Amino acid sequence: MTAPDHIIVGSGINALVCAAMLGAKGAKVLVLERNDRIGGCMRTEEITAPGFVHDVMATTFVLFITSPAFAALGKDLARHGLEFCHTATPTGVLRPDGSHAVLTTDRAANIAALNAIASGDGDRHGGDVGDIERNAGLLFGLLGGALWSYPTTKLIAGEAWRRGPRELAAFMGEALVPARGWLEIAYKSDTVRALWAPWVLHAGLGPEDAFSGQIAKVIAFALEAAGAPIVKGGAKNLLAAFEALIKERGGEIRVNADVASIVQSGGRATGVRLASGEMLNAAKSVICSVTPTQLYSRLLGKDAPAAAAEATLKYRYGKGNFQIHYALDRPPAWRGDGLDKVALLHLTPGLDGVSKACNEAVRGLLPEVPTICVGQPHALDPSRCPEGKAILWLQLPEAPRVINGDAAGQLETPADGRWSDALREAFADRVEAILARHIDSFRETVIARRAYSPADLEAMNINLVGGDPYGGSSTIDQSFLWRPFKASRNHETGIQGLYHIGASTHPGAGLGGGSGFLLAGRL
Repeated sequence: MTAPDHIIVGSGINALVCAAMLGAKGAKVLVLERNDRIGGCMRTEEITAPGFVHDVMATTFVLFITSPAFAALGKDLARHGLEFCHTATPTGVLRPDGSHAVLTTDRAANIAALNAIASGDGDRHGGDVGDIERNAGLLFGLLGGALWSYPTTKLIAGEAWRRGPRELAAFMGEALVPARGWLEIAYKSDTVRALWAPWVLHAGLGPEDAFSGQIAKVIAFALEAAGAPIVKGGAKNLLAAFEALIKERGGEIRVNADVASIVQSGGRATGVRLASGEMLNAAKSVICSVTPTQLYSRLLGKDAPAAAAEATLKYRYGKGNFQIHYALDRPPAWRGDGLDKVALLHLTPGLDGVSKACNEAVRGLLPEVPTICVGQPHALDPSRCPEGKAILWLQLPEAPRVINGDAAGQLETPADGRWSDALREAFADRVEAILARHIDSFRETVIARRAYSPADLEAMNINLVGGDPYGGSSTIDQSFLWRPFKASRNHETGIQGLYHIGASTHPGAGLGGGSGFLLAGRL
C-alpha cells in the first residue's frame, strides 16, 4: 500500500479544510479520527426527543462563510449538499428588567434602532463597524494571515508607510483596549453595552482582557455583514460535504483510529502508531490538529523538543463551556418584541453582569447569574424539528473547569472539584429558572432537556481540556505571535515534517478553518 503524502491527526474544521485544500493540489491525504465520527466540535444528534435535531457544541458558522477557506471550498462543498440558513436578526440581548436590543444585517436600521435607545449610540455603532470596514485589510491580514511570513511583513511595512509609524503604533495600541473601556466610553445605554459585552466570551476572553474591545468590534462587523448562519439540517451536513469532497480528491478518512504516538526517524516525523499497534507512514508530513498537551505530552512524550515540552507545562487553558438543549412543544413566547427570530440571543444583566460571571468562573465558582447565549435553530431552519415545535441551543461560556464553590452559596459542590451528573442538572436548573422568567409558560412547553457540563464535553473531545472549547486561553499573551508558545513560528513544531494546527494555533479558535488553510497553502 502506498503511503499517503500527509497524515492528519484529528478531524475538526481545520483538519478538514487542510485535507480538502491539499487534495485539490493532488496530494494524497489520510485523516485519522479517534472517535467514531469526524467533526471535532461539530456534532449533530437527536439528543432530546425523536425528530429534534440538535447541534451539540458548535452551531453558528459566520466565521466559516467569511473565511478564505470558504472562498476556496464553498462551491465544491455546495456540490456535495452544503446549504446554510440565515436570519436578518443575527443577535440581540435581553436584560432582567425586560429591556432589549436586536441587531439586524442592515446597518442603517441598526443605527436608527440604537439611536432610539440612546441618542448617539447608533451613530457610534456606525462609526465602530465602519472603522473595522476601513481597516479590514490590516485587521484581517493579521487576524487570519501567516504572521511569520513575507506577505505579513509587506502588509505591516506598507501600512507604516501609508499611515506613518506613529499612527500605526497608535492603531495597534487602540486595538488592545478592553471591551469595558470601549463600551463605557463609547455608549451611553446599558442595554447597548449589554448587546456587545457577552460576545467577547465567544472569543475566549473577558470584558477586562486586553484586545477584547477590538475583537468585539470585529464580531459586530461580521454579524452585521454576514449574519449568524447555521447549516441546513445540522452541522452533520457540513461534515458529510467535507467527507465527500476529501474522498473525491483522493483522500481517505478513518474513524476509530486513535493515534498513540508520532513516529520519528533521523529527526523527522515519518508517520504514526495507532493505539492498536498499527504503524502508518507518511511520505511528506504529519499534521496534528490537537492541543499542545495532546501533541507534546501524549503523542510525542519523551521525544518532544525540550523547549516545547517545557512550554506545554506553562500553557494555560481557559474557562469551561456548559450547554443545554431543549425540545419544545411550541416556539418560545419571548417577553420582548422581535426576539423570536434572533439567531443568538444573550440573557445578561449587562456589562457588569458579564464581568461578574466571568470572574466567578475564572476563580472556579459556579456563576450566580451566568451569561446565557440562546440559539433558536428552528427560527432559521424549520427542518430541525417537527412542524410547530421548536428547539433551543443554550451555551454558557462561563463555567469553571475545576469547581471551587458556588458564587450563590446554594449548590453543594464536590470536594474533588469535579463535575457530577447531579451538579450538572442542578446548575442547569439555575439556568432554566432565568430562562423561564423571560418566556411565557416556558416550563409547560418543555418536552425534554439535555445538559452537558465541561466534563461531558471533554469526554466527547479530549481537545476540550476542562471543557475549554477555544484550545487554550485566548488572552493576548497566548495569541498571534505567541500562540501557542512565546517562541512559536507559524505552525512548526521543532521537528521536521511535523506541523501543528487547530484552535491552539494561530489564528486561534472558531470555525474559520484558518490554521488548516494557512498550512495547506504553505505545504
